[in-house]
Amino acid sequence: MKGAVQQEPAYVIHRRPWRETALLVDLFTLNHGRMSLVARGANSAKSPLKAQLQPFQPLLVDWVGKSDLKTLMQLEVRSAPLLSKTRALYSGLYLNELLQRILPTADPYQTLFADYIESLQALTALASDGDVEPVLRRFEIGFSAALGYDFAWDQATDTGLSVQAGARYGYDPAQGIVSILAPGIRVGQLQGEALLALAAGDLTSEAPRKTAKRVMRVLVDFLLQGKPLHSRNLFSHSVSSSGRTP
Repeated sequence: MKGAVQQEPAYVIHRRPWRETALLVDLFTLNHGRMSLVARGANSAKSPLKAQLQPFQPLLVDWVGKSDLKTLMQLEVRSAPLLSKTRALYSGLYLNELLQRILPTADPYQTLFADYIESLQALTALASDGDVEPVLRRFEIGFSAALGYDFAWDQATDTGLSVQAGARYGYDPAQGIVSILAPGIRVGQLQGEALLALAAGDLTSEAPRKTAKRVMRVLVDFLLQGKPLHSRNLFSHSVSSSGRTP
């Protein structure tokens, strides 16, 4: 059948009711990126699709259609442990919102798809009070790189010089790390030591993790272009129990 795709690895990143008994489902897929599908009858009481089309559930999906809005034909549920702990669940919803609100449609991001699976596995393996921030920062870094906003933590783009311990730097989404804090630079007073630690992959020590959080928050907001993230509200309500918000 023309326009048909079969056995495509996919995850549900968002769904909502559509017309009388259908669901409109946003998927993140291996070979087609973010796709929107109509699952006809999936919102009816007798359909098994409503239970199968759950976030974080790995699927193999068949669809047809020539327009941007495809029609789900069949799916196969693959086994995997699902997110159940509160902070891990909220973190997964945050990843899904990034994908759903920022990724363009129908562009493949195969490396990011692998990063997403790795992040879900890491969140699933965490204890109930586990530290989700390193998982989120790694995904944000890979996510921004996939969209063309990667940068070197240890390189100042305005001078071309390496970051030095003891110096202070800034960050701007359009430039990366900079040494001259010109007007309009989004983040300032970044410690050279923390940037060097991040370049070495340290996302757990206090100074690097705070620096990464500041920088990635600005970059994510830049990519969102004013779109809200509901998962941040969920995290704000969990501060009392954890003392930290991603």
